[in-house]
Amino acid sequence: MLNRLREARGTRQWSQARLIHELEQYARRHALDIGSTASLRVYVSEWENGRRPISERYAKILRPVLGVTDEELFGRQAPAEAPPAVDGYEDLINRIDSARSVSLTMVKTFMDQTELLRTQDRQMGAASLIDQMTGHLATLEDALTFAVLPETRRPVALALAGASTLAAWQALDAGGVERAWRNYELGKRAAQEAGEPMYLAHATAEQAYVLNEAGRPEMAVALVREAQRLGGQQMSPRLRAWLYAAEAELCAKAGMPDDCRQALDRAAACLPEGEEARDPDMLSIFLNGGHLARWRGSALALLGDDDALSSLYEALDSADPTFIRATSGLRCDLAQAHFAREEHAEAQAHLQQARLLANRTGSVRHRRRIEQLTQKL
Repeated sequence: MLNRLREARGTRQWSQARLIHELEQYARRHALDIGSTASLRVYVSEWENGRRPISERYAKILRPVLGVTDEELFGRQAPAEAPPAVDGYEDLINRIDSARSVSLTMVKTFMDQTELLRTQDRQMGAASLIDQMTGHLATLEDALTFAVLPETRRPVALALAGASTLAAWQALDAGGVERAWRNYELGKRAAQEAGEPMYLAHATAEQAYVLNEAGRPEMAVALVREAQRLGGQQMSPRLRAWLYAAEAELCAKAGMPDDCRQALDRAAACLPEGEEARDPDMLSIFLNGGHLARWRGSALALLGDDDALSSLYEALDSADPTFIRATSGLRCDLAQAHFAREEHAEAQAHLQQARLLANRTGSVRHRRRIEQLTQKL
């Protein structure tokens, strides 16, 4: 009967009443039949105190509402498959034959699914996608496990590298720090098998953000610089600019102002001209002048630099409306920049907008930052 519901709720700083409200909202949106508000009060209390087991019916709702996996909710590994028959060769060969038949068309389907999840993530947030993302990764891992020859393994490994990195970022945003770390490790291994240094560099650099969130900003700076080394000369200009921008942000958080400004200058020098943001060689990378202005403003705001506001407002004016979660972060940056200038009314206004957007996407990272900034006002 043991579960980690109280811990998952606490990570989001939700009261039991807030959790019940979110359960009711989710059930209403998906036309699901659940207990009354009074019944849910009893259920949540008994679930958290171990007096009532969480049924699969409610687990299916709690997972997307809280953005947690079964393992995180119940503290257990996924159920193991039934042991194979004594003579399991036939089953093994069947699975190998199935993996062998994975064509380039099927790999494209995997990557299209990752792209769909990426689009949904930036607009709706990570929490509601937990079951879809978990199933998608499991399918890709299974396909790679039973693929034999390199010509089959490499394209599947590339698809897995992209999906794992997305899943890791989603986990970090939803507060699943250990899950994020493990998915980045999976993405790095898949990128190495695929022979794709760009994917390896990207996964390594994003993993640095886990270290920063864990309170190790100096180590995060070292890791993002290692990512640049891993990418070497094979990186696209846009990815190289993205890595320098990430280095600048992490240097700002580590209290390294000179290194931060130098990295921002390198990012600007590498970034291709024009409005195009998507990197055709690295579909998870979005970076143009507007995005870099936001990044520059964010880093300078962390340093308390007066130049931050102009960059941030420039980024706000050009922000893509589909990047809901990124806009929440931008509002936080504006609040921080105004706070540094002791312009508390303006900071409060941006925090209110940031909170609305963070609630839409369920971002634990942004909610935590909003609360930290609010306490300073």
